[in-house]
Amino acid sequence: MSALFSPLQLRGLALSNRIMVSPMCQYSAVDGEANDWHFTHINSLALSGAAMFCIEATHVERIGRITPGCLGLWNDATEAALKPIIASVRKHSKAAIAMQLAHAGRKGSSRTPWDGGQLIPISEGGWHTVAPSAVPHKQGEAPPLALDASGLARIRDAFASAAKRAERLGIDALELHCAHGYLLHQFLSPLSNKRTDQYGGSLENRMRYPLEVFDAVRAAFPAAKPVGLRVSSTDWVEGGWDIAQTIELAKELKKRGVDWIDASSGGVSPLQKIALGPGYQVPFAQAIKQATGLTTIAVGLITEARQAEEIVASGKADMVALARGMLYDPRWGWHAAAELGGQVSVPPQYWRSQPSTQKALFGATTFGAR
Repeated sequence: MSALFSPLQLRGLALSNRIMVSPMCQYSAVDGEANDWHFTHINSLALSGAAMFCIEATHVERIGRITPGCLGLWNDATEAALKPIIASVRKHSKAAIAMQLAHAGRKGSSRTPWDGGQLIPISEGGWHTVAPSAVPHKQGEAPPLALDASGLARIRDAFASAAKRAERLGIDALELHCAHGYLLHQFLSPLSNKRTDQYGGSLENRMRYPLEVFDAVRAAFPAAKPVGLRVSSTDWVEGGWDIAQTIELAKELKKRGVDWIDASSGGVSPLQKIALGPGYQVPFAQAIKQATGLTTIAVGLITEARQAEEIVASGKADMVALARGMLYDPRWGWHAAAELGGQVSVPPQYWRSQPSTQKALFGATTFGAR
């Protein structure tokens, strides 16, 4: 049996395989509200053959967006906009639906990547960003506002409120975004966190706020549903956050009942030096799994079925998450199952597409036209 197509249980959520569609920002929302682009994008990738689809970074307050086009879940309008999309997925796909809850912190108020990604000045429709400390992401940018006690409480409560809205939408699982240089990662990294209070300085202090937010989200979401966390395992900058500190964070999260660690890297500093290559982040997932026993998800330039199979079969990670590979091949899971001898769940309208050499691929009998 293919390891990649073996089942996995996360609390009360049963997954039929070890593939997740990674959360991918679309920068296409209007005032945080999902629209027809999201309807098309989500419904398409919910039929990829992956057991779980994770909705893109969904921001918990308006100023927490990366760009003006980023998705949100902070009021009734943003919640209502997602409702018909979730309903459509449920009607046509058996994939579990996860959602990544996020806050951009000092990386907010930015232009979309295809417009350059630079910070948008207030005079051009941008907003004041917030962060652990008044330290800009890039030299020459306007510094963010350092969060005070009331700001910390507001954002923590916004994460919990978004988790409750996600539950009302019927979301199956949540992933807390603690990576890629966004707010919670900013608290973890000594490159961005220069605080001198209980939230800065020592590793214990830098972990404090992300752990408080995790606790708030975990308490707000049903106990039978899993909550994971995406972390940048290293900043790729000397003196920054690294894998040893990530493992300590994972140990603290394990005490709190985290259901998976999604091991990514980078994003907090433009000085990062990343050695890119196929599966370049897999060793982070492996190190976390070996040190803690937690369920881990490997990400980053995982594109081939045999490559994904080896990662799971060898115990380097429990799942793989694909982003760009899924955009390029929205039926990646089908093709991986055909290559590895697995099965995927497919709507009956598509059964006839099954190649004659792969009669067991869909676990269903094909039908012919009259």
